[in-house]
Amino acid sequence: MHQSTREIRLAQALVESADTLTDGFEAVRYLQRVADHCVRLLAAQAAGFLLFEEGRTVLLAASGAHREVATELLQAQRDGGPCLDSYGSGRPVPPVSIRAAREAARWPEFTERALVHGIAATYAVPLRRRQQLLGALNVFVPELPTEDDEDADGAALRLAQLIADCAALGLQNNTTYVQCRTHAGQLQQALSSRVRIEQAKGMLAERWNTAADHAFVAMRQYARRHRLPLDRVATAVIGRVADDAALRREAERADGEGRA
Repeated sequence: MHQSTREIRLAQALVESADTLTDGFEAVRYLQRVADHCVRLLAAQAAGFLLFEEGRTVLLAASGAHREVATELLQAQRDGGPCLDSYGSGRPVPPVSIRAAREAARWPEFTERALVHGIAATYAVPLRRRQQLLGALNVFVPELPTEDDEDADGAALRLAQLIADCAALGLQNNTTYVQCRTHAGQLQQALSSRVRIEQAKGMLAERWNTAADHAFVAMRQYARRHRLPLDRVATAVIGRVADDAALRREAERADGEGRA
């Protein structure tokens, strides 16, 4: 790949990895796109991500190139594989020959499936944000590196780690974004509810020619007696569909209890 083309593709991958502050975000599709960038930038046959939560696999995402192969190889790591090793240690798993790993009885199920699909070597890097481990990125390559390629091999591992770090940042940013949107929505809902209650309280106070606090007590008692949210009672008052007689009775009961 021409150097300028590679740099442009790397920039594109990093920009896309950062674009997660949006509604409708889907982690699987996002990681699939990042895996596609890995395949192009790292001259890989396929790539994929495994995300973990409390030691369990919670998400799997594979590149479009040879997706079925990558998916199968990720699934074959139930009892061991480069992803599990990288996630468990929090460190990269440098490129390793599939045949050599097979002969050493390392990752038996994974290496058997990899050989079937003509994978010559693999490596993995952790998906992490500061001290938080989210999962791992696994890269599958069709050829073993030669001695002359050792420097390039190390550069590929570092580049894979850079992409994984950017993906982890994108995932964490989206989580923070969703939390902020949720909290903002809850605050807005609480504020709107408070405004409706104040408006309803004022309407009743004016209608009954009484104190606003007296009207509020009537609404609160009515809501409790009928097991209704106070906001729903307030909305009914504002819409003039509330049972005014029942509300007045609650006000009278409150007055009687107060005098007692």
